[in-house]
Amino acid sequence: MQVQIHKSILQIVQGDITRQDTMAIVNAANSSLMGGGGVDGAIHHAGGNAILAECQQIVEKQGRLPTGEAVITTAGKLPAKYVIHTVGPIYRENSTEAPKLLANSYRNSLKLAVAKELTSISFPSISTGAFGYPVAAAAVIALQTVLEFLHKNESIQLVRFILFDDRTFAVYQNELNRILAQQD
Repeated sequence: MQVQIHKSILQIVQGDITRQDTMAIVNAANSSLMGGGGVDGAIHHAGGNAILAECQQIVEKQGRLPTGEAVITTAGKLPAKYVIHTVGPIYRENSTEAPKLLANSYRNSLKLAVAKELTSISFPSISTGAFGYPVAAAAVIALQTVLEFLHKNESIQLVRFILFDDRTFAVYQNELNRILAQQD
């Protein structure tokens, strides 16, 4: 699925984020930046030791990465040039902070891409794996945040959501269609 947002393209694709050739891919990291399971583990594994080495330097310099913030490293052996690491919130029902922190993860990743003059970026569904965020709620926040950003900033030409499984892919497609229908 692909839509034009001003001068940018927003795509929703089912696939493997470690195989994306966008300038940057986003890692749904944990605050230690040392790799883990899910997307985080897959990116560290496929990218090799260079990613971990840079993550260690970042943590030595500034400490653990706070939720909602983002940092950038090399992509090592990955097709992308860079990995933007962001920590999404751990979902807790009735949390008033989780939606804001999740939006910050997307927004700060995009701001970092713009600061580095990157024109394309691929996102996973942040916080919906081990961190337990419900996919439908996360998709709305992710898509609304990215759409809002693209309406205000035209330097990123391509934003791609890479969704690993059928269910998550379908949810993102449905939510994007719903959001776009409301804007008409």
